[in-house]
Amino acid sequence: MNDTLHILWRLLKLFRPYWGWMVLGILISLVTLLANVSLLALSGWFITAMAIAGLTSAHMNYFTPSAAIRGFAIARIVSRYGERIITHEATFRLLAQLRRWFYEKLEPLSPAVLQTYKSGDLLSRIRADIDTLENFYLRIFLPMVVAILGCTAFLFFLYHYHPLLALTEGILLSLAGIFLPLIINKLSEKPGSQQIHTASELRSTVVDSVQGMGELLIYGAQHQQTERLSDLTEALLKDQQRMATYSGLSQAGLGLFANLAMWFLLLIAIPLVVESSLSPANLAMLVLFTLASFEAVMPLPLALQRLPETLAAARRVFDLADHSPRIPPPTTPAPQPHRFDIQFKQVDFRYSDDTPWILNNFNLTLPQHGKLGIVGSSGVGKSSIVSILLRFWPVQSGQVTLGGYPLEHFSGDALRRYFSVVSQRPHLFNSSIRANLLLANREASDEQLIHACQVAHIHDTIMALPDGYDSWIGEAGIKLSGGQAQRLAIARALLKEAPVVILDEAFEGLDSRLVQQLIPDLFAHLQEKTVIYITHKKAGLDKMDTILTL
Repeated sequence: MNDTLHILWRLLKLFRPYWGWMVLGILISLVTLLANVSLLALSGWFITAMAIAGLTSAHMNYFTPSAAIRGFAIARIVSRYGERIITHEATFRLLAQLRRWFYEKLEPLSPAVLQTYKSGDLLSRIRADIDTLENFYLRIFLPMVVAILGCTAFLFFLYHYHPLLALTEGILLSLAGIFLPLIINKLSEKPGSQQIHTASELRSTVVDSVQGMGELLIYGAQHQQTERLSDLTEALLKDQQRMATYSGLSQAGLGLFANLAMWFLLLIAIPLVVESSLSPANLAMLVLFTLASFEAVMPLPLALQRLPETLAAARRVFDLADHSPRIPPPTTPAPQPHRFDIQFKQVDFRYSDDTPWILNNFNLTLPQHGKLGIVGSSGVGKSSIVSILLRFWPVQSGQVTLGGYPLEHFSGDALRRYFSVVSQRPHLFNSSIRANLLLANREASDEQLIHACQVAHIHDTIMALPDGYDSWIGEAGIKLSGGQAQRLAIARALLKEAPVVILDEAFEGLDSRLVQQLIPDLFAHLQEKTVIYITHKKAGLDKMDTILTL
């Protein structure tokens, strides 16, 4: 119970910037409920009163109640429309706030923490679990608050006519709005939570299946993977079927309690009519009022049915967001270095306590504008040096400095603005060539784009495309060859005006003739930069001042 309240309170605190929208949505929903119940009750009274007046030839003012009926009808229509707009606007704003907050929490965790999660699981948390949390306001919090306020108003109204009417209505509203939803919540707790985890596992399996389709086909394991997908799908369908069954039972229970309330009210009110304590027209009004009042508690069983899956999604989101970054942020403002020499002083580094040391008592000095080539076989720590410089991973001991300042004094963003990196597996976004280039420098002119692409020997290839720089390159640059994608990544790195350039297997996927043409232009362009060139080939090493072999 404490855990549930803690999670709900955390969600409310996250949504604090939009509490105004939330309260406005609650008020409009309450107006809609009151207008609907009042319209039905007043209509019942008016029709009955008119019939009695006709039978007794009594004079009756029908202008006022008919005007009130029209007023309630208009209010119900307008408030219902406003309710849809305001509550959905509030929901979309809350989701936007949640996504932004979650991304800001994830950013410091990359890559040290996030690499321990499957990509499909991360996708599920970022998309499906966040989307599930829209239930919190629209289908859980709002219906509960409106039900409490509406039922309180209804009981005061009935108490005005007779305390026993209010007591009977209160008992049956409590059974329908508290007892029944709690039973549904208890029944739904296991399948609701299980549904979230099964759906996440299914998405992860689908992503793994698509990404590893080639290997599955080569080794003949596609049938096993298909069976795995079928089992997960079947489990998910069973959970959804159970949830649908509970939903149907809850609606049937609500109808039962509403009708019981109507019959009990008749049993109490008919003697009052016989005693002339209650007019016949009011009897009809109270009957319809009682039936309509159960609209206030109609959403509650569904709300508590969705609560377990919402809580499960929230736990998954908070579980990831609450991870501490492997590198804590500095407590002081980042320094402003005036030179960009790099030093490693007796650095020890490994990725975890149970893995071998990657760097052991490692020392390195690279002066400003110096050119350092790092060579060695795979797995000896070449790329680890890059991860340390960019503050993706912390060192266990020793010190690394930039311009004389320890890297611990820089935040990740402050430090990385001094570096431009070309990795061996660059990521290209599903967008145009121009948009991918502008990621490095949003203010870059067309002339700068063209110059960078000419240095990277990709300009002519781009101009041969139908839309030139506005050509769409597809998911992960699938419309480009590996060499074209690599050269585009080099051009993007050149657009960033960073004093330190890291080329981490930057010529991977390029044929040797193209590399020989590219290297002179590239290193001429980088003459005034500090360069770290990581490679396992000889090409370009003659341009280096120092070569470090790991």
